[in-house]
Amino acid sequence: MTLEQANGLNLWWEEQTFSGKELFKLDENGNLVLCAKPHITERIIATLAAENNDAVLKNLTEKFEAVLSRVREVEVEWLAAEDKLKVADKVEHLREYLQQVAAVGDFEKPMLLVADWDKAIKELIEENVQAKTKLAELAESLAESSEWKETNQAFKDLADKWKQTGYIDRGRNDKIWNRIEAARKVFLDRKRIQQEDNEKDLFLTLDLKIELAEQAEALANSGEWKAATEAFQQIVEKWKTIGRTLPKKNEELWQRIMSARSVFFDRKKEHYNMVQEEQEGNYALKLNIVERAEALRESTEWNNTALAYAALMDEWKKTGRIAHDKGEELWKRYNAAQEQFFEARKRHTEATRITMENNFNLKSALLKKAEEIKNSSRWGETTIEMNRIFDEWKKIGPVPREHNNTMWDAFLGARKHFFNRKDANRDQRKMYAEAQKSARMEQAFTIVHKMREEIAVEEEKLADFKNAMDNITPGKKAEELRMHLEVLISDSNAKMKRLKEKLAAGEDELQHIREEEEAKKMKDESAAKEKEKATEATAEEAQS
Repeated sequence: MTLEQANGLNLWWEEQTFSGKELFKLDENGNLVLCAKPHITERIIATLAAENNDAVLKNLTEKFEAVLSRVREVEVEWLAAEDKLKVADKVEHLREYLQQVAAVGDFEKPMLLVADWDKAIKELIEENVQAKTKLAELAESLAESSEWKETNQAFKDLADKWKQTGYIDRGRNDKIWNRIEAARKVFLDRKRIQQEDNEKDLFLTLDLKIELAEQAEALANSGEWKAATEAFQQIVEKWKTIGRTLPKKNEELWQRIMSARSVFFDRKKEHYNMVQEEQEGNYALKLNIVERAEALRESTEWNNTALAYAALMDEWKKTGRIAHDKGEELWKRYNAAQEQFFEARKRHTEATRITMENNFNLKSALLKKAEEIKNSSRWGETTIEMNRIFDEWKKIGPVPREHNNTMWDAFLGARKHFFNRKDANRDQRKMYAEAQKSARMEQAFTIVHKMREEIAVEEEKLADFKNAMDNITPGKKAEELRMHLEVLISDSNAKMKRLKEKLAAGEDELQHIREEEEAKKMKDESAAKEKEKATEATAEEAQS
């Protein structure tokens, strides 16, 4: 590889992003290396070249999805298994697979998961080793016993306890069992020697065959299908090596073994039939789960559907096992449906994020404009502009949650600041108008009151003039007095007319002021109701 090619490949590598990239490096020869970590052995995954780097990386990344699928399958079995040691072989195979598979992804998580399983398995095995070791020690303590019958039963009980003790690795299992067998052999050899002193070989053989019959009968109701099957084979093989005993007893004991064997294998057949029937039922249940998962794959109810998939997964885990090939097929269908939904949700979330960021920028511009004009005293123009900005705000849509309240509070604060100033200015003008109206009212009341008083005075004077006219004493100056009184009466009537005109004008002014007050009151009440409705709608419309 030339220096130019190496540099180009390194530059290409630096631009790549994928989960778990920190676990990999690209060496000078173009080898993509999985680096050593706890539980991870360093190894070369692939060799890259400029002409195939993108395709190889894409293929390796896609292969890692198959790796994760395999890990999930084992994880499902691990979580479902009451006896974790039954999954030990699969965990071992999975660990070897992870150390060899050519794929690119976050290997650390599955390797740590497998390491945790290994640790749990080792702890369980060590517990079983301790338990079986104690049984071996007990057997060795019985080897020299001379209580033949009791010790013989004790060895039988010990064998039963051995079967009930869990799995350990074959090497240690055989080694510990050999200790028990050796101790048992020592005991049986001693017992046999004792019997040879007292009885013939025939009866010793009878004892051994009785023991085989008892072992077979003890296995008849066993649920350890594989181990019990092997044990029956061993019993038959051992029977052949022991030799014959008393003819009648020999046939009787053989029939006991065959009868126990038939009981066991009939139960085994029935068990596997039940397992098959159960797996068929489980297949129907899991198929239903898959069909429901596929029905949800195109849903846009993101939160509710995510919860539904979680519930389906719980239901899947609780459903019993089915045939491996069918289970793998159903799991692929389920996983494909689930991944389609979550990929769509991911795209939707990204699109929503971009839209909200755009909304944030638009609303930021409106907020800036509101801040710029909030101190304006051009009440009419600024009111129109504020309402225009508010209408635009309502059309824009939501912004990221972390900015929603603070941005709205700031915008509403600028808007309230302007309208509070506008209201304060209007109140000031209203107070001035009220003062003017009060002055007009007082002036009108004064005019009306004064005119009524002057009219009353003039009416009295006119009455006096008319009375004097009616009571003129005849005489030399009577005519002159009459003419004078007529002038006074004429002047009084003219003045009375002017006074009444002023009184009517004052009363008209008072009525006009009252009508203005009533109209203004109705207008203010209507405006207050409209303002209250607008205030209630503001928060709802802008926040939605």
